[in-house]
Amino acid sequence: MSGSVIDARTISTRRSTIALDQHSLATGRQSAALPPTDRYATYDREIKAGADLFRLGDKGEALYRLVDGWVVLYNLMEDGRRQILQFALPGTVLAFLPMRDAVMNYSAQALTDVIVGIIPHAKLGRLWKDDPEIGMQLVNQISQDRSLAYDHISSVGRRSARERVAHLLLELFLRSRLRWPGHRSEEMQLPLTQEHIGDATGLTGVHVNRVLRDLRREGIAEFHYRKLRILNPDKLVDVAGIDPHVALSWINQTGSQPIPQLHSTLAKRQ
Repeated sequence: MSGSVIDARTISTRRSTIALDQHSLATGRQSAALPPTDRYATYDREIKAGADLFRLGDKGEALYRLVDGWVVLYNLMEDGRRQILQFALPGTVLAFLPMRDAVMNYSAQALTDVIVGIIPHAKLGRLWKDDPEIGMQLVNQISQDRSLAYDHISSVGRRSARERVAHLLLELFLRSRLRWPGHRSEEMQLPLTQEHIGDATGLTGVHVNRVLRDLRREGIAEFHYRKLRILNPDKLVDVAGIDPHVALSWINQTGSQPIPQLHSTLAKRQ
């Protein structure tokens, strides 16, 4: 690929995008102001579901930060198989290559309609000089994303098919619901398909379907038509084998307890 991350100016226009309107983010959601880092974003773009933000081999000349929506980071094998590396939620730093002429070693695709803030490398020095705290926030976010990546490697490499699927569902539920303070139901819309789950866990569609069917039959969790319901938090935590300290660190970042049953379950296991 000869493109560049910063070429999103052209890509965004071609894909029916619009300039970022901060107030539009509140449509159908709880309103939230953008963090100070977005003052330095030269390009803020809305990208439609299914479009690539950047691809393997593109030059990494900017920092991409997800403002709204879901993005999937992935790699394609030579035979066309896909490995999903991460499901990115708002706040995730999607791309940051500090070395000159470095290229992306993975691709990013909008899973839903998304808004992305793009900060060229030339702006980053001034950003960190003007407000070091913002720089530390970005470093903290990158560190959290790296920890998630390590956990995913451990899951695919060591967990059983049942554990992988349960762990992924629980992780996405916790990470997503923490962005909806006040919701107390163990149910949410999850913009994934069984194929996405298989690509993220290294499992075939048959394996994924079987695990989901078993979890539903055992009254643990139900994933159907992109809706996830956690029926038994205690059993799901058992099956997933998630580290309660990691899960509670996600919950505590919000300063609230929007998922009371899961919070109680994890707290007891510390």
